[in-house]
Amino acid sequence: MGVAIELVELWRGDLLESVHRGHAVVCDGAGAVAMAWGDPGAVIYPRSSSKMIQALPLVESGAADAVGLGPERLALACASHQGAAIHTSRVASWLADLGLGEGDLRCGVHAPSDRPSAEALIRAGEAPCQIHNNCSGKHAGFLTLARHLGAGPEYVEADHPVQVAALAAHEETTGEASPGWGVDGCSAPNFATTVAGLARAMASYATAGGRGGARAAAQARLVAAIIAHPDLVAGEGRACTRLMRACGGRAAVKTGAEGVFVAILPDLGMGVAVKIEDGASRAAEATVAAILVRLGVLGAQDPVALSLTAGVQRNWRGIETGRLLSRL
Repeated sequence: MGVAIELVELWRGDLLESVHRGHAVVCDGAGAVAMAWGDPGAVIYPRSSSKMIQALPLVESGAADAVGLGPERLALACASHQGAAIHTSRVASWLADLGLGEGDLRCGVHAPSDRPSAEALIRAGEAPCQIHNNCSGKHAGFLTLARHLGAGPEYVEADHPVQVAALAAHEETTGEASPGWGVDGCSAPNFATTVAGLARAMASYATAGGRGGARAAAQARLVAAIIAHPDLVAGEGRACTRLMRACGGRAAVKTGAEGVFVAILPDLGMGVAVKIEDGASRAAEATVAAILVRLGVLGAQDPVALSLTAGVQRNWRGIETGRLLSRL
């Protein structure tokens, strides 16, 4: 990974306590780098920020239309949801409509990050299941595509037709041959690319509405679904959901683990990608929010923008202890 630059600071009193370094790129509609901080050529795993790329074959192949997937399910296919009832009920219904169930997923089990849902499971004496996994919507999409292709049940294997299609979509939208892949938290392959490649892919989604062809139509549908359902893509209190609501339909944004964040800006025909070197989500959120402000998609004085780019830090008594500040 190339040389990262200081993007976010944490101040406690008059002392600079922590610094987050990273890379950020804005690509224009032609796929060229329009703005960059750090190294655009740094190779990264996009993690869950690439879910709209992984969902592309689902729509482009005709699998989504074959089973009548609407915008809500397409949004869930791109989601890192928090396992709230609005998420799990919809994923369970989707699987049932396919004649499948929780046992057909290959994403693994973890407790919902939505606190009321986690507490409800505890009170009921029930254990979480794979539907609570934040990637269960993406995996429902994988299962839908696997059925459409007549492929086998082990859809997370790298040589499975679903993942072969995902790799093709990844390389074609990033404009780069992937140098390799790693196993993601949900067991699916995650294909590496450069920060610029990831931003280029997001720009291709941003310009989809002005292009013809099946791919552009599929990309435009996914962007519209994400923007229409920010609550399904993440959840209440989450940066993705808060930012999309604050941008008023002008941006589709998506976080990824280990300090990755992307944005699709249809009005500007631009794509954004951020990678924080130490993997800190708070710094990725601050940086993408600052870029959205710089590009005029998010108001500088918007409460969401201020909370992320100049967020007050408080202790358990509510006393202000410092501030998180974007350097952009």
